[in-house]
Amino acid sequence: MSRIVLEAVTKVYAGYVRAVDDVSLTIGSGEFMVLVGPSGCGKSTLLRMIAGLEEVSEGEIWIGEREVSRLAPRDRDIAMVFQNYALYPHMTVEKNLGYGLKVRGTPKPEIARRVDEVAAMLGLVDLRDRRPGALSGGQRQRVAMGRAIVREPAAFLMDEPLSNLDAKLRVDMRAELARLHERLGITTVYVTHDQVEAMTLGTRVAVMRDGTVQQVDSPQTLYREPANLFVAAFIGSPSMNLVEAEVSDGAVEFAGFRVPLTPERRPAGLSSGTVILGIRPQGFSDARAGEGNLPTLEIEAAVVEELGSATHVLFTIEAPPVDVESVRAASDDGERATLLATDRRTLFTAEVAEGTEVRPGDRFPLALDPARLHFFDPATGVSLGSGALAATA
Repeated sequence: MSRIVLEAVTKVYAGYVRAVDDVSLTIGSGEFMVLVGPSGCGKSTLLRMIAGLEEVSEGEIWIGEREVSRLAPRDRDIAMVFQNYALYPHMTVEKNLGYGLKVRGTPKPEIARRVDEVAAMLGLVDLRDRRPGALSGGQRQRVAMGRAIVREPAAFLMDEPLSNLDAKLRVDMRAELARLHERLGITTVYVTHDQVEAMTLGTRVAVMRDGTVQQVDSPQTLYREPANLFVAAFIGSPSMNLVEAEVSDGAVEFAGFRVPLTPERRPAGLSSGTVILGIRPQGFSDARAGEGNLPTLEIEAAVVEELGSATHVLFTIEAPPVDVESVRAASDDGERATLLATDRRTLFTAEVAEGTEVRPGDRFPLALDPARLHFFDPATGVSLGSGALAATA
């Protein structure tokens, strides 16, 4: 195992396009680091620079005790798993697994030992004589992972390896990847645009935008304490509700609603003024269920989504949508939002308990926990702290 250190790494393409801009990041030995962000944010380019598939324009990359920025990929002691599997179609599973060792001159008995071990680990023993064309997508991905594992590298680099799989298989393979990392403990850098993968797999997650790292932290910290509006809007499903609000006289007001704030639940360093208020859908609950000590909002349900484990209630509020570039860049459900929202109304989502009695058109009270509010500077997008953060400040 080896740690990976990026020091002010930059990638500039022709025309002075900065795909990666001054990224410094330390990935601990044995850590599972996920790079996540919208398409075009630079995450795959950064991974390819670590692998040596893209030249570094500026900065240094260290793998273990070696500075590898100018080394060829084969000299970096890394193994990659790609989105398209990249298997040799004319070779059997067994030969695909051992090919990388063969070209490196590994003795045949050692190749056989490692291939046997990895085939057993990944449940490929009965598939050893098949060619890739006779395998399912999940089986091919397991072979691709096995070919990387058999190398026993210093680090794994994975570029959206599950994106070609169907939804059920992706869930199964996520669990398999987590189990393998727990067993092998090899430093892993994993690229994805899927925040569910990022949150369930990563020891830490680096959220990227426009070639820069916006925040690096544990999945739960990203969710509970986003550093800025972009991270807040990108992390979480359904995404965070955002609205412009006014803080004054110990309360926050938006769209005709007034929510009292105790001193420890106010935005850090701000007693009054305009903020962008963030409310996770999970910050709401059905006030009819007995949350009598929390402030309530009377709303009219526009859409009700029964998900089995929870119910999503979509409703509009009388306030214009937050229209700043960082929120637009993070949004992946813009089309859905425009179905009900207008330039004067914003679509909100509340997540309430399964079995909640509510139908489209119903008016009912939602309870809102002030301790779960988030506040952001409308000019910079920087977090002003949530209620939970302010309470510990």
